[in-house]
Amino acid sequence: LTKDPYWAPFFDGFPHAHEWLRKVKADRAVVLYNDHGLNFFLDTMPTFAVGAAESYPNADEGWGIPSLGDFAGDARLSWGLIDSLVQDEFDITSCQRMLVDHAFTLPVKLLWPDASVPPVRTVPVAYNTVQHPLPSPKRCHALGQALGRALAAYPEDHRVVLIGTGGLSHQLDGTRAGFINQDFDRECIEALLNDPLALTRYSVHELIEKAGNQGVEVMGWLAARAALSPRVRQVYWNYHVPISNTASGLLVMECVP
Repeated sequence: LTKDPYWAPFFDGFPHAHEWLRKVKADRAVVLYNDHGLNFFLDTMPTFAVGAAESYPNADEGWGIPSLGDFAGDARLSWGLIDSLVQDEFDITSCQRMLVDHAFTLPVKLLWPDASVPPVRTVPVAYNTVQHPLPSPKRCHALGQALGRALAAYPEDHRVVLIGTGGLSHQLDGTRAGFINQDFDRECIEALLNDPLALTRYSVHELIEKAGNQGVEVMGWLAARAALSPRVRQVYWNYHVPISNTASGLLVMECVP
């Protein structure tokens, strides 16, 4: 599959990320993603939720459960982040039991494909892109900044990678099903590198218009970027259309002191 002409441009981007991960030797991963009704459904939908468990079982919401084991957590780090976020005026849902679906599991597996158990302990951070009202891009950016402050203040010495998952542009339903906006996707990648505040000027409804109903998932990318230093260096990026009925992007950045 990885060498199939349709899929090769997607998979060919990841060896660059693998090489970078081997170099930086991260031991913790904070994963910002949207839950697809696995933990939270329309009757109970937190705006932001943080996992605080020692492990996270994989239990996808459909298409059969992939043969992936539990993902190791770090409850001590999780509670440190939760405490800091609450002090920073974020009302966080704390989850001492948490299942993770494909928005979490597949990016982690793609980043460490050869490891039966990923060599990082994880902290899942879920944000609502399902049940309106959704958090705004501005609020997700502020969450990322608060996460960055919490990680910087955490007393233990860890090498942390932040992973923002989800869209670029896509829509799975309605009259615009299959919608992809390549120009906007490239605008987002450029903004994440050089001017992330530009993305905070969009409202949720403007983001849906430009990126599709599910394209609001780019807010996970925005939050991850906001947790980094104001200046970042581009390590590598890759963009491919089509991938199923979505666009696919990979952007690796590291902080510039």
